[in-house]
Amino acid sequence: MPAAIRRRSTTRLDRRPPATAPPVRGVRRALLVVERASKEALFDCRMCGQCILHSTGLSCPMRCPKNLRNGPCGGVLQDGRCEVLPDRPCVWVRAWEGSRRLPLWRDHLLHIQKPVDWRLQETSSWENLLTRRDAYAPPGWAAYEGRARP
Repeated sequence: MPAAIRRRSTTRLDRRPPATAPPVRGVRRALLVVERASKEALFDCRMCGQCILHSTGLSCPMRCPKNLRNGPCGGVLQDGRCEVLPDRPCVWVRAWEGSRRLPLWRDHLLHIQKPVDWRLQETSSWENLLTRRDAYAPPGWAAYEGRARP
């Protein structure tokens, strides 16, 4: 398939909104490089730009094949493995186990997380936290903000 056709079809299929972060240069570039290298090595981070590792027992929820951010799907196998990738443990089983080892953030696993803003993917979550770029929530989400699961 020619590259031009592949690029057009990929663009049409990618439904994510366009990126909103400014171009990465200088200090921002260095911050992104350090964050990516450290978080990918330690947590297998997917650089979603809205890190909630402290809330998920230091297990990146974006490793879930279904990109679930608020707990496991209904298909976790009895041995704790993923239904989509049965050779791997469920990200959320690992999150639960990890959260038990973090006394300060143990209860954060019960907080409902807002939906992922895909415009921030491949940006620095550290920078997004400092600039409040990761604070965006879709309309109607404010009623659920900070509420814990029953």
